[in-house]
Amino acid sequence: MSIQTLSDVKLPLGRGESDLIKLAEKKCGGKVGYFAIKKKSLDARDKNNIRYVYTIEFSKTPVKREERTFAQLPAEKQPKKSVLVVGSGPAGLFCAIRLLEHGIKPIVIERGGSVEEREKDIGRFIEYKTLDVNSNVQFGEGGAGTFSDGKLNTQTHSALNREVLEIFVRFGAPKEILWLAKPHIGSDRLKTVVKNMRQYILSQGGQVLFHTRLEDIFLKDGRVDEVAIRKLNADTVCPNGDFGVEKLPISAVVLAIGHSARDTFEMLLRRGVPMRQKDFAVGVRIEHLQSAIGYAQYGKAYTQLPAADYKLVSHVADRACFTFCMCPGGLVMPAASEECGVVVNGMSNYARNERNANSALIAQVTQADFGSEHPLAGVEFQRRLERAAFREAGETYAAPVQLVGDFLSNKVSSRFGEVQPSYPAGTAFCDLRSVLPIAVVDALKLAITDMDRKLKGFANPEGVLTAVESRTSSPVRIERDESLQSVGAQGLFPCGEGAGYAGGITSSAADGLRIAEAVFERLQC
Repeated sequence: MSIQTLSDVKLPLGRGESDLIKLAEKKCGGKVGYFAIKKKSLDARDKNNIRYVYTIEFSKTPVKREERTFAQLPAEKQPKKSVLVVGSGPAGLFCAIRLLEHGIKPIVIERGGSVEEREKDIGRFIEYKTLDVNSNVQFGEGGAGTFSDGKLNTQTHSALNREVLEIFVRFGAPKEILWLAKPHIGSDRLKTVVKNMRQYILSQGGQVLFHTRLEDIFLKDGRVDEVAIRKLNADTVCPNGDFGVEKLPISAVVLAIGHSARDTFEMLLRRGVPMRQKDFAVGVRIEHLQSAIGYAQYGKAYTQLPAADYKLVSHVADRACFTFCMCPGGLVMPAASEECGVVVNGMSNYARNERNANSALIAQVTQADFGSEHPLAGVEFQRRLERAAFREAGETYAAPVQLVGDFLSNKVSSRFGEVQPSYPAGTAFCDLRSVLPIAVVDALKLAITDMDRKLKGFANPEGVLTAVESRTSSPVRIERDESLQSVGAQGLFPCGEGAGYAGGITSSAADGLRIAEAVFERLQC
């Protein structure tokens, strides 16, 4: 019997998913041999009649799913020089996994530590304010997304998105991400998934080198021919005689470097790799009580439901403002990767059971705000804000904060109300006009009032604003052609969010898969 599909199946709160199987059995006229939930979302438009909405598949007979196979690179085509993947965020990890499935054994380098080491580095920074500029919330195994909830929803509609979710499940993510309308893994579980991916890469003959940074690239006849990598904190002389630096002949380089690899952007620019500045957004993290967000979204039923989220957009100001990377039941995290700068990000674990909800509240910025046409002008714009935040909060890596009501009234706050900040590295009351551009401040003020009309309580005067949210996306785009290689350096594959071609975990991972296929095609030629 062929597979049947039922869409728009509604279940009120309190009903179990076993009811879906009973419905399938009724349609089949007996026991089902195959049943699967394909989609699950929450319809809360009527707070008095909140329901889950499902799409299900089922069949009376079992269904055997064929495993996908991948074309293998023939022995005579195997590269004599290494394929190098720079970065072990989602773009780099997924690229490496797909290369291995094609029979290509890459070397993955990561300037930060393993996820286990990285967690300790972040803990030391929070407790002792000792920043490791190479291993922190931005850098290290798993990338920046490892400490931002593991949200997998995306605005892109790539056919690869489903495949990304399946690969995550394959390496230990909860199976429910395959059908939830807003899938997330949680930072606590994502660490295990990332570790499993690393172990797979190693078991299949790939290499993963931590504390190793791309130092330079060398071109020959318009192609990348060799790279220099630096062993960070090296205490031995490398084979070529340079302390900590080793040269590698390579056949292809995948640049999955992340949106904060500023020194790498500078090196690539010096080597003539074409890139241009890109619009992004800056602002703050806004915190409310999670219970208040739940009540605003679901009414009294919020206690029976998962932690509520929201996504808000405002166009009342002269620049678009929106919420981004919303973390239900989460924490605001210190995310600096340069000394003398304060950066904030948000995260939550799988349970999403912390007291507060937080989200980036940001306004779009463009070349007109950067004040220069230089390709890295956006980087300098970010840096100015981060250093201002560091200075205004007392130069201790504490974060500048202001209550929503005081922000709207241009007053420096003096005490917290019902919302206590979750930022663990300390806070200092400041006037955020001393941190953010006035145009951004004015836009955010209008947006907060506007968003409160859409989500009651968003403008709660006791909500907490924490600055500065500056790393929302890459400030540059490294140009690539139709073959997905750099316009100025063949064999160099800009990849993922850092290169300006993705925004978030899922789209970055999908771009990693896409780049792996492009590398495979190049090596076959």
